[in-house]
Amino acid sequence: MRIRIVDAFTDRPFAGNPAGVLLLDAFPDDDRLQRVALEVNHSETAFAHRLPAGGEADWALRWFTPATEVAMCGHATLATAHVLHTTGAHEGPVRFATRSGVLVATPREDGSFTLDFPTAPLTPVEAPPGIAAALGAEPCTVLDTGPNIGDLLVEVADEETVRGLSPDLGALAPHSERGIIATARAEDPARGYDYVSRCFFPNVGIDEDPVTGSAHTALAPFWSERLGRPDLVGLQASSRSGRVRTELRGGRTLLSGHAVTVIDGELLA
Repeated sequence: MRIRIVDAFTDRPFAGNPAGVLLLDAFPDDDRLQRVALEVNHSETAFAHRLPAGGEADWALRWFTPATEVAMCGHATLATAHVLHTTGAHEGPVRFATRSGVLVATPREDGSFTLDFPTAPLTPVEAPPGIAAALGAEPCTVLDTGPNIGDLLVEVADEETVRGLSPDLGALAPHSERGIIATARAEDPARGYDYVSRCFFPNVGIDEDPVTGSAHTALAPFWSERLGRPDLVGLQASSRSGRVRTELRGGRTLLSGHAVTVIDGELLA
């Protein structure tokens, strides 16, 4: 198997969110896919194979963390689209058949890609008992993000609070299916972003995800309503950091960013 490591939602290597990408003839059994994802040991590894012409999608796509398969992943989808186009395996918009329906990645003139994802349905909920202590900050607003994402979206006081979080991951785990998205308004929008976030996903084997495309399908509607604009830029303030351009279109959210291949090799086992 040819395997590539791609840094997504960044235009430079060793930043953004790394993903493994494998283009296959067909999917092997699930245990094999999970073992490869564990060996790669990034937050996601994407597996894709070409589908017959004339259908609703061009490629089948699945995503695995080191611990489990997930229903949606933005950065590994961006990484896969990047590999397809840089290797000449696909030209123009690519339609992926996934567990979250058909997702489209469209190349842009500046070399970035725009992903068309379903907007997460946000439901306000009461802050669960103990979540403030587990997160290390008092929630201002808490919302459920629906079944595709499976997170709690937690607004905290300010950008400084988001950047300073050091949560108790074991204590966070019981509060949601996947994890917690912590967010706040940008302290200074002149820096080129409108809101900040960090994502902690202990239930799928990821302590902190560097840049999370799927989380921005919840962040986009939340902050677009607050800020009164459909087009925003989110900064995920992890140690690797990355920016996601978001555009809210009703039931769909467009996520845009660059990607860079940093490793290209062969899986021998």
